[in-house]
Amino acid sequence: MVTGAAQGIGLRVAEVLRGDGYEVIGFDLTETDGGVVGDVSSPYDVARVLERVGDRVDVLVNNAGIAGIVPFEDTSLELWERMVAVNLTGPFLLTQALGRVMLARGQGAVVNIASVAGLRGVADRAVYNTTKHGLIGMTRTLAVEWGGRGVRVNAVCPGWVKTEMDVESQAGGHYDDTDITDHVPMGRFAVPDDIAQAVAFLADPGRSGFVNGVALPVDGGWTADGSWQSLRLSKR
Repeated sequence: MVTGAAQGIGLRVAEVLRGDGYEVIGFDLTETDGGVVGDVSSPYDVARVLERVGDRVDVLVNNAGIAGIVPFEDTSLELWERMVAVNLTGPFLLTQALGRVMLARGQGAVVNIASVAGLRGVADRAVYNTTKHGLIGMTRTLAVEWGGRGVRVNAVCPGWVKTEMDVESQAGGHYDDTDITDHVPMGRFAVPDDIAQAVAFLADPGRSGFVNGVALPVDGGWTADGSWQSLRLSKR
């Protein structure tokens, strides 16, 4: 099960997992091939997903998410509630529902798509950062609760990825490409495949069977680099 599978990271994750032999069911507000249309924050829609999955699910990828760039003092309650609903309540509902199926079988993997914003503070993204910090907290806690029962829970923390979400953010004039590439030691944005390959690794018990409770940055070194700007760029 891959949420937010209609575009961007979720679409590529679904493609890579299918290439690894999984039967993938997408869950998105937009129709996907063979998927379920619905809202991850709706208990009713999550119940429909559970009916579709039945008594067998090997991997859940909580990818669906929304972002917003606004100073904290100008953040509306409406924005807060919607972002928390999609980015945090959705993973809670799906992980609880599908996790019960995995626990009953004694095996499975949950991979949460968090963000470097869940590892660091990024100005004007207080709500988004809060949800991603929360998702990492849930990841680590469930790794402790469920690891001994055969279900591994990990997170991937992407840096900036060239997706529709980035295009929308840049269209608002909030930043440009060089704001990102000048900060990343590898000098580029991530692409969806960078994230998808990390997800595939964490999903596969043959490759990551003893990896549990990890928040894996896939950010080109963003979170590792404490240099000031001129020093950072001098190493290119």
